[in-house]
Amino acid sequence: MNVVIKSIFLIGFLMQTLTSWSQEQPHIIVILTDDMGFSDIGAFGGNFVPTPRLDQFALEGSRFTQYYSASPICSPSRTSILTGMFPAEWNFTTFLNNRRSNELAEQANYLHVHAPSIAKILKGAGYTTAHFGKWHMGGGRDIKNAPKFKKYGFDEHASTYESPEPDPVLTATDWIWSDVDSVKRWDRTAYFVDKTLDFLRRHQGTPCFVNLWPDDMHDPWVPEENRRQSGQFPMNPKEEAAFKLVLAEFDKQMGRLFDGLRELGIAENTVVIFTSDNGALPSFKGSRNGGLRGTKLSLYEGGIRMPFIVRWPGQVPAGATDSVSVLNSTDLVPTLAHIATAEIPANYKGDGEDRKSVWLGTPAPRTKDMYWEYGRNDYAFNFPRGRDRSPNLAIRSGKWKLLMDNHKNNPELYNMEMDRYETRNVADAHPDIVKELRTKLITWRTYLPELTTGRANPPVD
Repeated sequence: MNVVIKSIFLIGFLMQTLTSWSQEQPHIIVILTDDMGFSDIGAFGGNFVPTPRLDQFALEGSRFTQYYSASPICSPSRTSILTGMFPAEWNFTTFLNNRRSNELAEQANYLHVHAPSIAKILKGAGYTTAHFGKWHMGGGRDIKNAPKFKKYGFDEHASTYESPEPDPVLTATDWIWSDVDSVKRWDRTAYFVDKTLDFLRRHQGTPCFVNLWPDDMHDPWVPEENRRQSGQFPMNPKEEAAFKLVLAEFDKQMGRLFDGLRELGIAENTVVIFTSDNGALPSFKGSRNGGLRGTKLSLYEGGIRMPFIVRWPGQVPAGATDSVSVLNSTDLVPTLAHIATAEIPANYKGDGEDRKSVWLGTPAPRTKDMYWEYGRNDYAFNFPRGRDRSPNLAIRSGKWKLLMDNHKNNPELYNMEMDRYETRNVADAHPDIVKELRTKLITWRTYLPELTTGRANPPVD
């Protein structure tokens, strides 16, 4: 009898332990690459160089082939992930530059501290937070008064030149990178991976949220092989040979991260999201974007449709591919808040949807429309030339995607279920659809905040 009682007790204890483990808040890591094309890596059809670690990571998680960034360029796309809102609502429509350039572009100099932040939301649920990598939402150049990382909810940070608190080992000179930086260009991803693993190691027992935002695969591509060249780089840092070497190294460093999570014993209870901020440029004749039309700086698919992988063992199906569900970068805030059992502020008015159930393997249509604005005037917007140059406004509603320029009657309508490569403008064949979507798009644009005196530099409180 005692043996039976002990067995029942043991079974009860194990069930309670397993239940407790399943309810434990997972660690969360958002890996945001810089300028990685839709098909740079093998898991999304790339064949530039083998990417075995990222491909294996994709097999251990789920791939989503209709994930969209809220912008085709870095600063606004990053803002959408942090806030869960379309970046134009915070006067971000292109990359942040110096004060004069930002003013002429009709945009803010930095993200207002009153903007919502996924880091703040998760801190409210007991998470310890960190940002390692590129920021580019304020700071750098002559923007000296951008809010510090703590204002956005981050406990620790190590970032690049384009941030309010540049890491000295990455910024020996007043520019994005330099030959005399302590951490060389080719070692930066490794440095950010080291920072991430050290942070997780020091905070064992506490749920952690990490933005791991390396500045690879942004050019210039400066491979480690040039280390022995004394700062003279024999390869053109904008050509494919250099790109391939940097991509191979990037894959290696992602492997170090995944190995490190296992060594720490936390891989099974860590949600890892992998994506890119915007499309590739140069795209090598579209090969980096899987043949999608457009590149970085374009609202065609090549500029905004990104690779997206989620790994969460025991929760997210392994080896699955969802080509049906439409996701957006603004979705990360409500989805991660749900996963972390974090409370979203009552006055929060986000643009994303809680897509946890989609991540967990149940494809579902999108309820909310998606909107884009890239550029409010012709200043400082280096649109691609030729057929890759898109209008500056876009909306996707269901299967339909409409693009048009503000104050112009030049609609382009594409059926994304039948024409993902945007080869056939069917606006003339569907005037009712054009009218409906144009009304939605112009209404959305009309109610966006205009940049007024002082808004570019709101006070930091």
